[in-house]
Amino acid sequence: MVEKFEDHCWQDVIPADDLAIYGPFTRETYVGAPAALVAIDLYDVVYRGGNKPVAELIGQHPMTCGEHAWKAIPPTQRLFAAARAAGLPIFYSTGDTRPESKPGFVTATKRRRGGNDPSGYAIRPEFKPQPGEVVITKQRASAFYGTPLAAHLTQLGIHTVIMCGETTSGCVRASAVDAYSAGYHVVLVEECCFDRVVLSHKVNLFDLHHKYVDVMHIDEVVAALDKQPRKAAE
Repeated sequence: MVEKFEDHCWQDVIPADDLAIYGPFTRETYVGAPAALVAIDLYDVVYRGGNKPVAELIGQHPMTCGEHAWKAIPPTQRLFAAARAAGLPIFYSTGDTRPESKPGFVTATKRRRGGNDPSGYAIRPEFKPQPGEVVITKQRASAFYGTPLAAHLTQLGIHTVIMCGETTSGCVRASAVDAYSAGYHVVLVEECCFDRVVLSHKVNLFDLHHKYVDVMHIDEVVAALDKQPRKAAE
């Protein structure tokens, strides 16, 4: 029987000997309060091409996460519903598409980007921001780097950051590490994070879980949010 702490998607890619090495990191995972939901880069370009294998789409849609993005839609909608019912503040990150924001854009790779078309970086309608929810624009991977996100969370007295979105190995990882470094308890919702490559998704969740964050299942997070005290209506 798999130990609860390791009962996650990486079971089929992490050898038993490696799991044993990280045995001392085993702990109880939790959703603390007060909490906020931070949704990383749930914008249109990563869904383009539809619910198909990424390998079939990447030539025409270099930013797509294909079927992995589409698979994550229902659990992420469930997460949003639970967060809103619990009265959590909700933040989104998306790319800054203003040309003047990136004079002489610097990159260390030859990866093609989605361009500066604002429509590509609009939040998907399945997760449409509601009144009072905040969309943060960013120029780098982390939703915290060079943005006012930490200031918002500080003003709200947030303890726990619940995080979802894409990509697990890129912007989610960078944001999660920055949140941890800033002193927040970070929860990544496994079914609500996704990547272009399944191996990258699994290995990064494993690595983050044992070093910086609590990776939890959507059922666990929803149950925890159901138990949190609701704020009185103003």
